[in-house]
Amino acid sequence: MSVHDELAHARHALDDLVRAVDRLQIPRGDDPDVRRVRVDTDHLREDLDLLRQSMAAEESSADPARPQIVFIPRTPYDPSMWADCEDEGIGSRHGPERLQARPARRLLPRRA
Repeated sequence: MSVHDELAHARHALDDLVRAVDRLQIPRGDDPDVRRVRVDTDHLREDLDLLRQSMAAEESSADPARPQIVFIPRTPYDPSMWADCEDEGIGSRHGPERLQARPARRLLPRRA
């Protein structure tokens, strides 16, 4: 997940927590414990907002020349593009003209 997705997920979870605290406040009334949890959730909301703002500021100050995604087509390449090329050893010995030009290997007898 990206940072923006994580921040949105945290914000959604915090909204769920605030709704749960609201439901707790109905039977408990203006209990000091419920007020303390309410203040904590307010602090969490402010902290998430500050984090989101700082992330946005970092992104805007970052290099605007981001690398772009280059899509490579699935169509075959033009074979003329590969004319007179070798595959760094992979195909250099496998062509028909190379097989004939290669000398045969001689196996030496083993010494006892």
